[in-house]
Amino acid sequence: MQDVIIIGAGPCGLSAAIECQRRGLHTLILEKNCLVHSIFSYPTHMQFFSTAEMLEIGDIPFVSPNEKPFRHEALAYYRRVTQHYGVHIASYEEATRIERQPDGTFIVHSVTRSGEKWEYPTRYVVISTGYFDHPNILGIPGEDTDKVTHYFQEAHPYAGMKVAIIGGSNSAVDAAMELIRVDAEVTVVYRGKEMSESVKPWVKPVFESMVNKGKIKLLLESRVIEIHKREVIVESVDMREKTVLPNDFVLALTGFRPDRKLMLDAGVEMSGEMEKPVFNPETMETNIPGIYVAGVIASGRNANEVFIESGRDHGRLLAEHISDLLSDKA
Repeated sequence: MQDVIIIGAGPCGLSAAIECQRRGLHTLILEKNCLVHSIFSYPTHMQFFSTAEMLEIGDIPFVSPNEKPFRHEALAYYRRVTQHYGVHIASYEEATRIERQPDGTFIVHSVTRSGEKWEYPTRYVVISTGYFDHPNILGIPGEDTDKVTHYFQEAHPYAGMKVAIIGGSNSAVDAAMELIRVDAEVTVVYRGKEMSESVKPWVKPVFESMVNKGKIKLLLESRVIEIHKREVIVESVDMREKTVLPNDFVLALTGFRPDRKLMLDAGVEMSGEMEKPVFNPETMETNIPGIYVAGVIASGRNANEVFIESGRDHGRLLAEHISDLLSDKA
């Protein structure tokens, strides 16, 4: 039997595993994709908002020549930390159900990429799943066509194409800036009166300059209401004006939401408009004794509330609590 099974091998799940292992707990991570999949899914050339120091886990220095590290540096860093601590990870194995036993322990059910099903008995469970697999859907005609994606990797496939970007945050701005470098014809459509305040301060003035020079078309207080093969229909938020844009591709960079099914099925309660899981912030334990949360999943639908720099400490809190519980039982 495992002492702790952690579901999700993102930075916060890794941090939780390291803190548990430091206290002598037998720990296994189940990860349905690859190590730090959310970071892998970021745009290829993305630069973090945080400094390297704020992304560190396990007291391992993150050395970077850049004040703000890039995606490829973070991937290498988290691989190195995983190897350093010998973290046990079952990659490409999805946890499908958490079954509580009469004695208060759990069985975590999983399925591998090849369809094999496994059952893991464990004393405690930590849910540290992210949110990147579940984009916010617009629910408009044409959104399910192959010209639309909720993920932006790099600009090359869109060279010389007419691209509409839906969104007003960092992901939309970063994509627009990359796309104009490959001579894409870029239109950013956003429902707000101005771009998000969260846009990186060193990028925002450059983006605004490109808009002012006409290299990026910006439609504020607007939304895409229909997507067709060769065009998109944009409507002002007051519904007084419609615009038809010639279009080849749509990047719907509208954010993501966490998948709460695993928690709900296990009996974890949600509270408030943001549907946060109910948990003790001093221990990260939910209303179900023995089930803990770590990382962005603790923030409910507000994915911008918890970042790596804040979620990485969740592991220490829960590991201390679990260690104390096991000591009391010994």
